[in-house]
Amino acid sequence: MFSVGELVVYPAQGVGKVEKIEEQDVGGITTRLYIVRILSNNVTLMVPVSNAENVGLRSVSDKKQGMSILAYLEDRSDFTGYSGQNWNRRYREYSDKLKSKDLRDVAYVLKELFLISKDKELSFGERRLLEQAMGLISMELSYALSVDQSQAKSKVEELFSDVLSEQNQPEEKKEA
Repeated sequence: MFSVGELVVYPAQGVGKVEKIEEQDVGGITTRLYIVRILSNNVTLMVPVSNAENVGLRSVSDKKQGMSILAYLEDRSDFTGYSGQNWNRRYREYSDKLKSKDLRDVAYVLKELFLISKDKELSFGERRLLEQAMGLISMELSYALSVDQSQAKSKVEELFSDVLSEQNQPEEKKEA
């Protein structure tokens, strides 16, 4: 059970703060709810206490887990790329992973999209997923590693500096 003031993660939304725990009448049944304010966009969520685990509400990663995610992002041995998959199937798979309660699934999406972008231009939808994954990862890492979100994002971008530098080169240099 979470307590008031505790930082939590809601899948696909990011880090939030439990503002209060209250009882409300929902369909004639009294239900205990976590009132969670998502820190990145001030959205308020009402999560039934009895269903919190099922929807993936969890504590923010600690420093050890944060470092583990950075190591996972750096390891490219599990990169599958886009062999045989069309962008629509990848998009659905990645969208599902962004809703996962496991931060490693979100990191997987981020890593895959960064590495795919090394070989081909991402579709508009894939770029949006990349931005969403980066936002979710950098926000949680900022709390896990006790740094600003911009610093967490920079740490992640450093891991993919080879990809990012290739993307910023003029076309004729890429072909050479």
